Amino acid sequence: MGKRLFDLICSGIGLLLLSPVLLFVAVWIKLDSPGPVMFRQERVGRFGRPFLIHKFRTMRVDAPALGPQITIGADPRITRSGQFLRASKLDELPQLWDVFRGAMSLVGPRPEVPRYVAMYPADLREVVLSVRPGITDPASLSFRHESELLARAADPEREYVEVVMPAKLKLAADYVRQASLLNDVRLIFATLGVLRR
Repeated sequence: MGKRLFDLICSGIGLLLLSPVLLFVAVWIKLDSPGPVMFRQERVGRFGRPFLIHKFRTMRVDAPALGPQITIGADPRITRSGQFLRASKLDELPQLWDVFRGAMSLVGPRPEVPRYVAMYPADLREVVLSVRPGITDPASLSFRHESELLARAADPEREYVEVVMPAKLKLAADYVRQASLLNDVRLIFATLGVLRR
């Protein structure tokens, strides 16, 4: 209950204070490329329930038909505004709404698409999906340059499935086992520190 109340208060305040930024980014996306402002995608949430995650759109509308679900390096599908939004992580801001409505938490394992969740080992799947997914977590900080890492791989998809995803899952499971409100606050400040740099 304490964590949910913390999420509700912080996400509500965040949405209110950041509303001018959200409006500016929405207008910029609309002027930069044709298509909707928001990108919605099915992800797997707590207890394996699917939900729609919200992000600012950073890729061409036809991006899903042009390449894989993972983003690799300087992906040509990324729009001009999308390059900045991804680098600054501003594309993640609409997830404050997902936190406010209870589908996500400020801190928790990053939600994955069903295709990759189906590959989770059963024991880790049970642990990682026992809590609400989050905007940030230890894996988000450790793999903040994930697309560049995958760009250097001979087979990016295989690298993600066999190397990156297992490492992220281990970090996510460790987070869940040691979860506390104090730890969440530390991770939020660590994330803000990384973004400032």
